[in-house]
Amino acid sequence: MLRRLVAVILFAFATVPAAIAANPVRDVLWVALQGCVLAKKAAGRSFPCLSVDLGDGARPGTAVLRAPGQPTHTVVMPTDSISGIEAPVLQGPRGAAYWRAALAARHFVSDALPGRLPVATVGLEVNSVGGRSQDQLHIHLDCMHRSVMAALKAHGGAVGETWAPFPVPLAEARYVALRIPPDAVAEFNPFAALARVPGWQGHLHDASFAAVEADPGDPQGGMILLAYREPEASAEYLMDHSCRMAKPGRHG
Repeated sequence: MLRRLVAVILFAFATVPAAIAANPVRDVLWVALQGCVLAKKAAGRSFPCLSVDLGDGARPGTAVLRAPGQPTHTVVMPTDSISGIEAPVLQGPRGAAYWRAALAARHFVSDALPGRLPVATVGLEVNSVGGRSQDQLHIHLDCMHRSVMAALKAHGGAVGETWAPFPVPLAEARYVALRIPPDAVAEFNPFAALARVPGWQGHLHDASFAAVEADPGDPQGGMILLAYREPEASAEYLMDHSCRMAKPGRHG
């Protein structure tokens, strides 16, 4: 079985289209994804991904991959070729489908720190064109910085259901914020929501967003979406890939 999986992955590398091979640095993720998909089709295994859903007529395919050498940092990707946050297809049902897949995959982060990290504190994030290293859409999942969670606890009550400036800077950037009500989270489309920020439609290549559940003490609940725009925007700065916010304890 192992030999078969290795052969499948090698085949994925050997069959990379010329257009992709011309820019190998920004397509490493795409090549790894092809190995996962081929392994799933040929052997029913997701390796080297954590999971692969090939999709069906009702939903698009997705894969979950752990960032190399990082115990919690995880990404969720479409199995179809979609460049990133700026792709027009994300304004429709597919954007919401990938959001749901990312929400469902948060447990891969909390499972890596059993008993130390509630799923609700796992954040989601997507970078701008200039702020990313890969040209295959990937939604980052990981811990949020303690300072970000503290800011949401202190100022989350000011976040409503229409876009407005977040009261304080986060990671030295000025964000706009939007509350996703609890009953709207499952059907939400963050990519379409970004296009509704005044002046942002047609400029999403410069946008980046992060999302996390509201503080448990926030009576409005739901999730908080944070976004900003600049040429190399990366809301990933709101994440802490070392997960210092995880509760003290030993690994199980």
